Amino acid sequence: MNFYDLAKQVIQQMNQPLSPSEIWDKAVELGLDKQLITKGKTPWATLGARLYTDVINNPNSIFEPVGKNPKRFGLKNMTANQPSILPTSVIEPIIKVEKFTERDLHPLLVKFADSFFHFRGAKLKTIFHENSLKQKKGYNKWIHPDLVGVYFSFNDKLREYEKVIIDFQNDFSITATKLFSFELKIRVDISNLREYYFQAVSNSSWANEGYLVTLKLDDEVIEEARRLANSFGIGLIKLDAENVEEGQILVPATYRKEIDIDSMDRLASENKDFANFLQNIINDKKIKKVNSRYDKVMEDAEIHKYLNDKAIK
Repeated sequence: MNFYDLAKQVIQQMNQPLSPSEIWDKAVELGLDKQLITKGKTPWATLGARLYTDVINNPNSIFEPVGKNPKRFGLKNMTANQPSILPTSVIEPIIKVEKFTERDLHPLLVKFADSFFHFRGAKLKTIFHENSLKQKKGYNKWIHPDLVGVYFSFNDKLREYEKVIIDFQNDFSITATKLFSFELKIRVDISNLREYYFQAVSNSSWANEGYLVTLKLDDEVIEEARRLANSFGIGLIKLDAENVEEGQILVPATYRKEIDIDSMDRLASENKDFANFLQNIINDKKIKKVNSRYDKVMEDAEIHKYLNDKAIK
């Protein structure tokens, strides 16, 4: 069974248009997920992307979009025979107000970056906005990222490079260090995507790669984030609180070889956490060893207990 078969069967059984997440939840309830042929770690996201692409690019698609925010999908024959199903009649889902904060998610992102293959053991550090010079209300959120990160080739988690290779990289200006910027949110949906995305754009020009990171994500965000990334280069990361390793880069960031030194200087002058982060990099590169203090990477048992205690799901 492929994603289109799964969606068709669920929509037929429910006899009404459904969002990709609703289709997936019902498929799991019916046990259809067990019949799906996929190796992806986030099949619900893949399902949404496939449906959006199909209705846009396939003139013979059996699916038909209905409404928006969130967009649902019905079958063409079904929606034609059910004129009473209108976008205005769709009941918007109630967004649960979480008891945890964005900053409570920092240890989850730190753990993810330590184990995910793309970051290869990058070291992350929280930037506390309250430690910045006082500015007008709302100014700092457009200047300071939530977390910053650095990858050192001498601390690569996937491959232990020979010392001569590390020296070669440094001497010939081959990338031996990579800088990351992260803007972290609890939930990203189509109504807040552009605000959050351009917040990430604004505070990441100093880094080689910038990311908007979220724990919860509406399916229709992915395609729009891809379009934005084509123009502005900010990637999108979806975290997974139940299984840290199931987190994923849904939209890759564009690597910037040239970084904005002026933005870096402004950040360092306004926030001591960022200045200390840069000094840590200088110190660690000199001795080719991670000897500075970055955010702690929790052990597996520790991070699971932390997430349970914070009710982060």
